[in-house]
Amino acid sequence: MDNKIESFKSVMGNYPTGVTVVTAFNEQNEPMGLTVNSFASVSLDPLLILWSIDKNAGSYDDFLKVERFSVNILAADQGDICQLFASRVADRFAQCEWEKSELSLPVLKDSLATLQCKVHQKVEAGDHTIMIGEVVDIQNNDKNPLLYHKRTFGQIPETFYPQS
Repeated sequence: MDNKIESFKSVMGNYPTGVTVVTAFNEQNEPMGLTVNSFASVSLDPLLILWSIDKNAGSYDDFLKVERFSVNILAADQGDICQLFASRVADRFAQCEWEKSELSLPVLKDSLATLQCKVHQKVEAGDHTIMIGEVVDIQNNDKNPLLYHKRTFGQIPETFYPQS
């Protein structure tokens, strides 16, 4: 079984993804957030996205109680933010720039984009819960994305695009 898990981790680690930080306020009205690369679009009608949270995450119980959350899609120059929200630092928001949005959600500044969502559905899936959100607000700053591949963060290389 362990060999299969290691093989699965190896395959998934070789699949490049974008990186997000999902944020919300907990019941004490304190901002919370975590780095997430399990993010995808689901539907155009209605506008739905998904992300998954590990049941062992420290903020798992708090995220299950929220009615709204923000998906902050990180820009190529936000590797430090990615690492901050993946760490066990107690007050992550004291170490980054953020603001409370008009929809009363914590939003990270200078992200590639921010999708503010209301919870549409929660789906139990093994050792994770899939959070499906209906997008109610979109802020697009039209930047290049931060990518994650083989435990490394970086940006899309210039050579990726055909020369015109």
